[in-house]
Amino acid sequence: MLGKDVLARLTADGVRGVGLTRGDLDITDPEAVHEAVAEHRPDVVVNCGAWTAVDDAETHEADALRINGDGARNLAAACAKTGARLLHVSTDYVFAGDGTTPYAEDAPTAPRSAYGRTKLAGEQAVLTLADTGYVVRTAWLYGAGGGNFVRTMIKLESVKDTLDVVDDQRGQPTWTVDLADRLVRLGRSALAGTAPAGIYHGTSGGETTWYGLSREIFRLLGADPERVRPTTSAAYVRPAPRPAYSVLGHGRWAAAGIEPIRDWRDALHEAFPTLLAAERP
Repeated sequence: MLGKDVLARLTADGVRGVGLTRGDLDITDPEAVHEAVAEHRPDVVVNCGAWTAVDDAETHEADALRINGDGARNLAAACAKTGARLLHVSTDYVFAGDGTTPYAEDAPTAPRSAYGRTKLAGEQAVLTLADTGYVVRTAWLYGAGGGNFVRTMIKLESVKDTLDVVDDQRGQPTWTVDLADRLVRLGRSALAGTAPAGIYHGTSGGETTWYGLSREIFRLLGADPERVRPTTSAAYVRPAPRPAYSVLGHGRWAAAGIEPIRDWRDALHEAFPTLLAAERP
């Protein structure tokens, strides 16, 4: 989903991008990664590959670590050989999720799930590239190119009279098109030497809950938002704990001369026609 939007953004700018799927490249194979980077000689590598099955990671942590941790380490080693900048996409799950104010980029990490631990391992591998390693944490992604919460709500609105949605988890719904734009701009700034390496937070401005997001989706569909009813996380017990507070701060973008992503409502309103067309063609 995100990878497709990164390639689309590059194409719109007239920049040649090479997208490699899981079938094209196994990032857990260090030799294959080195060969791919040596063959294509990229200036910037954007790692959108990840084990994202949060609950499955609880019982398959070693498998998730091979992709989220070792895969990132393999890319970091290959980029170090060629001098390519590495932009690694990470997650809010590296934090404990019990905060009350937005997590700064340098806030202490304390993952509470296997998924978060494996993603943190990937971050640490990338950050060993002192001058060329970039970590961009994101959360609550949605887009037209894959399954996600927003598209699910669009689908359910037409088949459910009412929906019970969690109202005790706060975060920042983020359109993959907006994140792709920031990744491309960050890559350019990295090459120009105007963006310091390190950690950035690529999420929308503002904050809401899954319940608040669902009500906004219903409004955009012309449906009655009162059909969405609030509930708690206790009603949906999952193997992996969900962060109660996933709001990220965006202070570091100023150092790169790039403005943070806009408010989540503005993005959702612009994205909605494309999302609706994808879900209800």
